[in-house]
Amino acid sequence: MYKCSECGYSALKWMGRCPGCGAWDSFREEKEKRKSRKVSKEVEFQYLNEISIGKKDRVETGIKEFDRVVGGGIVAGSLVLVSGEPGIGKSTLLLMISGKLAKEKKVLYISGEESPSQLRIRADRIGVSKDRILVLSETDVETILFCIEKQNPDIVVIDSVQTLTFGDGGSIPGSVNTVRESTSRFMEVAKKHGITVFLVGHITKSGNIAGPKTLEHMVDTVLFMEGDPTHSFRLLRSKKNRFGSTNEVGIFDMDEKGLKEVLNPSHYLISGKQDNSSGSIVIPTVEGTRPILVEAQALVIPTRFSYPQRVAEGFSERRLDLLMAVIQKRLNMEMNNYDIFCNIAGGMSVLEPSIDLGVILSIISSLLEKPIPDRLCAVGEVGLSGEIRGVPYIESRVKEARRIGFKQILVPDKELKGDKGIEVIKVSNIRQAKEICKL
Repeated sequence: MYKCSECGYSALKWMGRCPGCGAWDSFREEKEKRKSRKVSKEVEFQYLNEISIGKKDRVETGIKEFDRVVGGGIVAGSLVLVSGEPGIGKSTLLLMISGKLAKEKKVLYISGEESPSQLRIRADRIGVSKDRILVLSETDVETILFCIEKQNPDIVVIDSVQTLTFGDGGSIPGSVNTVRESTSRFMEVAKKHGITVFLVGHITKSGNIAGPKTLEHMVDTVLFMEGDPTHSFRLLRSKKNRFGSTNEVGIFDMDEKGLKEVLNPSHYLISGKQDNSSGSIVIPTVEGTRPILVEAQALVIPTRFSYPQRVAEGFSERRLDLLMAVIQKRLNMEMNNYDIFCNIAGGMSVLEPSIDLGVILSIISSLLEKPIPDRLCAVGEVGLSGEIRGVPYIESRVKEARRIGFKQILVPDKELKGDKGIEVIKVSNIRQAKEICKL
């Protein structure tokens, strides 16, 4: 059989393009072995109320941002998948966690991509304690399982699952069958012996986790590390968590000594904002359940081409096109003769539409060369009629703006109690917001 390494689509002959996911040159030849299994023991049933609940004690890693994402600490016997782009900091994060946990737990770090000397160099660079971490450079699954049985560690790190093979010579690293079978074997070991296993997973060009989709269904927790490689800002998100919420996000700063926790991300992201500068405004956003202040910047210049440019960094360019249409239609401002460049400072990517009002005000500010008051921030989703719609967690956004030191905040026109120390200004459309900002 020929199987697609991206989605697992099967075919009897090789094809250049996968009909299932559209990937090119992704088919690999694999031999399928059918196994017959007979039930040799009696199957015992239990009523749900008769099942005893084992106490799932969480182990704190000492890295608060990581513990926040996984729900307060790691759970014994869990299988955790950590994925992200190359060089984003996956291996560095797991090596830091290994160093913290090795003080009280037995840690086995298995690397199929780096030699032991490379791991030692990285550990020296980030200042990780090295005398209590067992290191093994191996890719054969059977050998790894034998070492786990022999050493009986508390924590196992596999870096990465796409490099694993089986000793029979019929497996291809990263193939659908190899990844699925390897994950299944590690899951069995984790549940049987109560070992916490971390798997590092690669991602495809489209940003999805490489390998079959069943890989994400098999593991207990899926963590995704993201960020712009040209910036030091890193976000750790939970896409799946059987032991906690998926609404939390961990924030780190990458430097030459590894990942550092960012306990006050709002101050970190807006610390470089200049006073009395046009085209700049601060927006309270929410990552998970955590309010964060970001700076939206806009630059409007006359175009030199027949078709004006629309460039957005940190949010969707399609969303920028929509907001430009709203400005032109509802405010009667001609924008077809200008190039528009918008940016979320600090390398932050914002997916929620609560930044609409701030982006519109920054564009108008840059166009008219009028600065927005420095102690004013704005939040709200903008509809096609120019109305400002409500956003979730509005109270926490207002409190975060007050904590940082802002005196005024523009919010959607709905019921909201005032907050001491900050003036809450309710606006119903973008024309009102423009007048309040004196633009």
